[in-house]
Amino acid sequence: MLGTFEYHNPVKLYFGDGAVRYLNDELPKYGKNVQLIYGGGSIKKNGIYDSVVEILKANGKNVVEDGGVMPNPTVEKLYEGVRIARENDVDLLLAVGGGSCCDYAKGVSVSVNCSEDPWEKYYVKGEEPDCEILPVACVLTMTGTGSEMNGGSVITNHAQKLKIGKVFGDDVMPKFSILDPTYTMTLPKKQMAAGIYDIFNHICEQYFSGEDDNTSDYLAEALMKNLVRNSRIAVIDPENYEARSNIMWDATWALNTLISRGKTTDWMVHMLGQSVGAYTDATHGMTLSAVSIPYYRHIMPYGLAKFVRFAEEVWGVSPADKSEEEIAEEGLEKMSAWMDELGLAKNITCLGADESMLDGLTEGTFILEGGYKVLDKQEIKQIFRESL
Repeated sequence: MLGTFEYHNPVKLYFGDGAVRYLNDELPKYGKNVQLIYGGGSIKKNGIYDSVVEILKANGKNVVEDGGVMPNPTVEKLYEGVRIARENDVDLLLAVGGGSCCDYAKGVSVSVNCSEDPWEKYYVKGEEPDCEILPVACVLTMTGTGSEMNGGSVITNHAQKLKIGKVFGDDVMPKFSILDPTYTMTLPKKQMAAGIYDIFNHICEQYFSGEDDNTSDYLAEALMKNLVRNSRIAVIDPENYEARSNIMWDATWALNTLISRGKTTDWMVHMLGQSVGAYTDATHGMTLSAVSIPYYRHIMPYGLAKFVRFAEEVWGVSPADKSEEEIAEEGLEKMSAWMDELGLAKNITCLGADESMLDGLTEGTFILEGGYKVLDKQEIKQIFRESL
């Protein structure tokens, strides 16, 4: 049964082809100086940058440039963004890009008026902001993280070999997000696939917890089935609007906290993957795919009933003349075959990890307690070894 919980999400979404026009409705609510946050410059090549800047200028905004946000935003970049915001008296942080830009913008939002070191305060100590927070908005160009409708912010510290996610509260969530599926169609196939797996694993992290038959699990199964179906279309036809719009919408609902209600949630695949990312700087979705199958095989005996359900409901495995273990294993095999269809990483060696890193990867993995099995350090090291 579902326990007692609270659910509130204040983010306003504008979805669909041409949704960027709704910037005209939102921008008048904010001050003059807008920090325009983006990544490596692809939005300048595909025309999205020009579209957004034109609307900003038409609304009388002063555009403060903050480009160069990397796929795994670093603590050094965070400090740079804080400096830019302070020097220009910024009123709104507008992230135009994927989840990394949105995550970074949230990190800047809570740090501009913070008197302490934000890395130590928020990411290491996990404290909440006690200062004024700058508003954030997102124009999404890549799907995967769900950062457009949550309070999550992941920052990497290469010097400390740590990649840490902090989930902030409602005040840090974007005030509004613009989701135009056509903006995602210029992504290279590898990035699209990584984003798709990030979505899928977000759902798994919430699904593989608890024993109860509840609404959240049925929602999760529907999202997973829809994602698998549309991913297969998108891999063949990347410009299929129907498929890309479904994937984009799946991503948002996968991690806007709805399907976690009544669940303890796991998140150990993310802890393992983020440790790999801190060492290799590999694409986030690929770090998740590289450790998933070894991890799920390890915990399957402890949550066998849910893995059986996963196999039958998501992957269509027939239970006839099979043991529960055989059904569950067939589900993972079908999941692995789908991952191959997408061209996902299936080991951490191809991401740049090797056996010499095992001790460091293990130490850099935070242990969480919401899943079917609380891992110890030896188990974590073994999962990494099986992921090589």
